[in-house]
Amino acid sequence: MSKLDLDPVLVARARELARRAGQPVVDLARSHTTVSVERAVLRLAGVSGADPDGIPWVNRLVDAVVADVGLGHGVAVPVFDALAREGLTDVTLLAQKAAAGSVSFALPTGRAATAARSAARRAVGAGIRRIDRRRAERDRLIKRHGDPKQRPWIYLIVATGDIYEDIPQAQAAARAGADVIAVIRSTGQSLLDYVPEGATREGFAGTYATQENFRLMRAALDESSKELGRYVRLTNYASGLCMPEMATLAGLERLDMMLNDSMYGILFRDINPVRTFVDQRFSRQVHARAGIIINTGEDNYLTTADAVDEAHTVTVSQLLNEFFAHEAGLADWQLGLGHAFEINPEVPESFRLELAHALLARELFPDAPLKWMPPTKHMTGDVFRGNLLDGFFNLAGTLTGQGILLVGMMTEAVVTPWLSDRDIALQNVRYVLGAAGGLHEDFVPAPGGFIRRRANQVLGEALDLLERIGEQTLLTAIAEGTFGIMKRPADRGKGLDGVAAHEADYCNPATDILEAAA
Repeated sequence: MSKLDLDPVLVARARELARRAGQPVVDLARSHTTVSVERAVLRLAGVSGADPDGIPWVNRLVDAVVADVGLGHGVAVPVFDALAREGLTDVTLLAQKAAAGSVSFALPTGRAATAARSAARRAVGAGIRRIDRRRAERDRLIKRHGDPKQRPWIYLIVATGDIYEDIPQAQAAARAGADVIAVIRSTGQSLLDYVPEGATREGFAGTYATQENFRLMRAALDESSKELGRYVRLTNYASGLCMPEMATLAGLERLDMMLNDSMYGILFRDINPVRTFVDQRFSRQVHARAGIIINTGEDNYLTTADAVDEAHTVTVSQLLNEFFAHEAGLADWQLGLGHAFEINPEVPESFRLELAHALLARELFPDAPLKWMPPTKHMTGDVFRGNLLDGFFNLAGTLTGQGILLVGMMTEAVVTPWLSDRDIALQNVRYVLGAAGGLHEDFVPAPGGFIRRRANQVLGEALDLLERIGEQTLLTAIAEGTFGIMKRPADRGKGLDGVAAHEADYCNPATDILEAAA
């Protein structure tokens, strides 16, 4: 039953407008590929490791194929044709030979093409079956250890730059009450067009996301899950120039959540919009198969734009993210749609405004595990004020029934928080959830009151914006700075040279398998 008296006709209209705005982008994604999509396909087929300079063999192999036959046909058929011609069974060995210049690639025809397609599908299918096994393993562990008793899940960030330092901190955080551990990536990794290899100890303001780091942290949190009697979830990032590969590695190593927004990389990392939307669709197909919850980044718009004036852009982005996610096969329980507590505390009735925005998101997406983000933009370094703001943030989360609550630190966005700051922040969360964890059952805004009026106003503004986007296209809206006041034209941005339109004979066995099961 609606607590905001939202008009169901307007809600349905908003979703239809989001579909109309998003469908041309989906059509674009379905007709293009990228170097990262093709590398993800080869990772599923078994390519692993890196050369002595640290460049992954999968990059070497895709670069060699592109140099010989281009990107638009996909790499699977040329690679498995070459594998047969060379008499090899190991795709990584083929990558090594290609890097040495001793293998050439061609577009086979006739029986050779049919054989290459079949071999590619078998190899990629084996990788997808491994993801299936990891998902089943998660289900067994949740059944064995149990889920956290309360909602929202407590989501806490750990990232020292050294994976071997992250592990004991993550385990300590789990003992202190964290349900989800997020390992922040090293600064700038989203702009690397390759995934680093191996365990790393030299990250900057974060730890490099690598397959080995994923494996190490997952194993450590499995130990904590057994110790604590509840399954502890692990989060990392499927964003940036290697979004499809990160999603694939997350599935292979049984991560549980991934940061995976449709527009964050465009707006805040200046990654080409077409590259991002193509990569985003493939990554979400993998997440759907792997049973991974995505966390989206609408909250970031409010770090560059005003959280009151631009609140409706968050709602629009949530609706677009929902459409893109459903189209890629994700279920509602996998949609950690983002929103944030970022209104200037000096604004009159700021807390009531925050409640209106948070409850609007909760009511528009009743089955989604919404991810509620703490204040950062207006933190000042006054730790007492900061801790109070975080307490109000936690209270808003309980009042509006949020699904995932990121633990706010009183020194957030001012300095790198100390471990003692994390302990105080967790105390704050534990107190609020312990004292008022079920308050959302009792909280109903007054009919015709401030909160209902504000929520309906934001929904109306979101409908108006969706109407305008439908008239001009989403790519045009992004180019004009509609979201987060960042202007990002579709013909510019990082990674554009790694995008290609499909040729008539394009083949991607991973997409074929994933879509056949959807």
